[in-house]
Amino acid sequence: MSRNKSVKDYIRTIVDFPHEGIMFRDVTTLFADPRGFRMAIDQMLHPYAGERIDKVVGLEARGFILGGAIAHQLSVGFVPIRKKGKLPGTTISQDYKLEYGEAIVEIHDDAIQPGEKILVVDDLLATGGTAAAGIKLIERLGGEIVSCAFIIDLPELGGCKVLEEMGMDVHVLCEFEGL
Repeated sequence: MSRNKSVKDYIRTIVDFPHEGIMFRDVTTLFADPRGFRMAIDQMLHPYAGERIDKVVGLEARGFILGGAIAHQLSVGFVPIRKKGKLPGTTISQDYKLEYGEAIVEIHDDAIQPGEKILVVDDLLATGGTAAAGIKLIERLGGEIVSCAFIIDLPELGGCKVLEEMGMDVHVLCEFEGL
């Protein structure tokens, strides 16, 4: 007897990458499989059926893959949030804390118009630092965030709680325990 595969079944785990003790959740195997990729995109879209979404914002880098596909399905624009120094033209930036140090993300200063309804997407929600920084950028431009959607949540790292405390609706397709 066979069972239908879930999105989680398409995700490969790589032990001790990029450092010892880390269980890396590799979504490239999901993206490479046409059934798995379609399933993930469809499931990420499902909660927003009938909702107004003007743009999809993808967080660097795998959020670009998801965001482009989702924006295409919704017939709306796609906006990248990138690491500092990667976007040409005029940008605004937001710093955030990492486990060891800080990082900065940027968005074009004209990418989002006040009042636009935004869906934020990425592959993985860990501590929530990158997503929270992206949310702050969107809000500074006057965008209204409909929701944040992720393939994977690592609940032990608390990212979902961080975003919910910011008033965000968070949708995830699956969870993995451990780091």
